[in-house]
Amino acid sequence: MDIDLTPEDEAFRNEVRAFLSDNLPPHIRRGAALTPTVFVEPELGQAWNAILREKGWLGYQWPVQHGGTGWTPVQRYLFEKECALAGAPNLTVLSLKLLAPVLWTFGSDAQKANYLPRILAGEDYWCQGFSEPGSGSDLASLKTRAVRQGDSYLVNGSKIWTTHAHHANRMFTLVRTDPGVKNQAGISFLLIDLSSPGVSVRPIVNFAGDHEVNQVFLEDVTVPAENLVGEPGQGWTIAKFLLENERGGSCHAPKLSYDLNEISVATRETGAAQEADWSRRVARLRLGVDALEMIELKIISDIGKGKAPGPQTSLTKLLASNLRQEIDLLAADLYGPAGLHLPLERPFYGDGAPQPVHSSGAQLAAARYLNSRAWTIFGGTNEIQRTIIAKSVLGL
Repeated sequence: MDIDLTPEDEAFRNEVRAFLSDNLPPHIRRGAALTPTVFVEPELGQAWNAILREKGWLGYQWPVQHGGTGWTPVQRYLFEKECALAGAPNLTVLSLKLLAPVLWTFGSDAQKANYLPRILAGEDYWCQGFSEPGSGSDLASLKTRAVRQGDSYLVNGSKIWTTHAHHANRMFTLVRTDPGVKNQAGISFLLIDLSSPGVSVRPIVNFAGDHEVNQVFLEDVTVPAENLVGEPGQGWTIAKFLLENERGGSCHAPKLSYDLNEISVATRETGAAQEADWSRRVARLRLGVDALEMIELKIISDIGKGKAPGPQTSLTKLLASNLRQEIDLLAADLYGPAGLHLPLERPFYGDGAPQPVHSSGAQLAAARYLNSRAWTIFGGTNEIQRTIIAKSVLGL
């Protein structure tokens, strides 16, 4: 694999750096830095989306025919890397990176024409309804039913750990349309308007005091049959495509590197950098982040050659999850008792933010540490990822 950038890619990277320097507002950068959860609040995320949309870069992973940039895999990675290193917030990944490719790959012409422009325009804010009580890692056992009645489906069931459902107006979800066949064969992919009668959203506040996820209840919800994506029973195939697309071309390493750099700055201020054990710990994490980036670049290289991301993306998920937790533990250890302060007020930025007892970094440490416990669970547990790697990558 040749990891040297071409002159064209170097010019592109410099263009992105200059744009970020001139157009990433300080309040958005600070808000992202003080967000302990995976996704920033819509007030930050949608504002950053609008800036990128005006530039024409919001659909940076999209094909040109659907309103995207048509960038190469390398350019997409460079863009994400420079955004991460500049402290920009994560984009609305559920809409832009997960649902959109499903729509242009499996959706009808009407679905593409309706939803893709609305995603780019920020008119729809989507959440993902996959997990259920008792059906998380064993997703194929899901029980939410969708029964065809004429030109619509009647949906009953519930979804859990639904990120930002309290902000969303629509949800893409997996439902069981045929209970009489093998679990995977009876699942379909459905788009649901969350303003429909029978939909209710119950907040779930985590140990850190953050409201990021929810439980969504669906009671006799009528969904037009035209909202079915693909064919009945094709939901499992679409879900696997979505998850591989989510992890394929991932760019976890630069964000981890950014957070590790922030900790290193704080380390120098406290004097911990002079301790040999601490320095070895930081060096080991830097090597882990660098190794992860090499794996991500290898996958990017394969994608550029027309290869599908494949099961090796489970390796990036596994490594990124473990590194995320270790880096957040590093921060918690750095601040010690000062980092135990855990105010319940949110957000940590803006005029109404709680005042830190020690520093903003110390105030964030406990919340970040508690939130990152979920990394080795969501999106497929570490155990699931190891099983996939053993079977599909190592052939065991």
